[in-house]
Amino acid sequence: MKKDMILVTGGTGYIGSHTVVELQKAGYPVVIVDNLSNSNKEVLDGIERITGIRPEFVEADCTDMAALTALFDKYPGIKGIINFAASKAVGESMQKPILYYRNNLNTLMNLLDLMGERGVKGIVFSSSCTVYGEPDVNPVTEAAPIKKATSPYGNTKQISEEIITDVINAGAPFKSIILRYFNPVGAHPSAEIGELPNGVPQNLIPYLTQTAIGVRKELSVFGNDYNTRDGYCIRDFIDVVDLARAHVIAVERMLEDKSPEKIEIFNLGTGNGLSVMELINAFERATGVKVPYKIAPRRAGDIEQVWANPAYANEVLGWKAETPIEDTMRSAWAWQLRLRERGVM
Repeated sequence: MKKDMILVTGGTGYIGSHTVVELQKAGYPVVIVDNLSNSNKEVLDGIERITGIRPEFVEADCTDMAALTALFDKYPGIKGIINFAASKAVGESMQKPILYYRNNLNTLMNLLDLMGERGVKGIVFSSSCTVYGEPDVNPVTEAAPIKKATSPYGNTKQISEEIITDVINAGAPFKSIILRYFNPVGAHPSAEIGELPNGVPQNLIPYLTQTAIGVRKELSVFGNDYNTRDGYCIRDFIDVVDLARAHVIAVERMLEDKSPEKIEIFNLGTGNGLSVMELINAFERATGVKVPYKIAPRRAGDIEQVWANPAYANEVLGWKAETPIEDTMRSAWAWQLRLRERGVM
């Protein structure tokens, strides 16, 4: 049976590109729209090398309503959207709040506007565990209270969830599944795609692998005096391919009307908290490569510890994060080595 076309906004980015691969493997035709502000076009080559299929690609900014309208005119078969198009660095959002509010919220509102007009059946929204703030209890379930955001980035995720809820409750003719990610890490096992931010990485793993290969002098570990088992922050690190697979299941659930609800929310994590130091140790064990690091002062806005209770996603979606952390670290390192081979990094 021919599957519906899926629009992936921000599809040349880190999580977006891995999700495109999984969608194509599942038989979905994919259109990517991306303004390439934090990614590059070569990602399309990597996707094609993995799947044998080059996704349709439109270079455009999703805050540009005219460009989005033209995209829907060109691809009238779009029935589902996965929205990754957003600025996502917590630190940068503290410095440039207007950029974050304009980019993240206008993108979403434009998509929701067009969905209603164009007969799109549903949108999967890329949200974050930042909506829980510093949780009262770990592991975190979907019933945990939403806390006041500690950054404009986190606030855009909260507001976006509220916008989706309000639009659907007002009678919009489509569904939404909101996926709250914990900490995506790793790369595709083929080493054809991975995390490659423009400029200095804001995320831990690319900074770690760039330090391990000698691009950066040392990794800064922010704070070693937290009230955790070893004094370091604890996070739930989830393999990016496991995360991507959850999006395919979510799209299928919406398009095939498998859910009685118009809005569903799922936490996506492993259910295990690892400290930053435990992650560094896992990388060194998996690769045999030492990572030079220094202890730096705590960073404003960092949460002490948060990890998921993924039982609801496990049960309802039939999805589970299965990749061992050592395999994830090996994939991240293989990707870094591939970048070195290509003369990129």
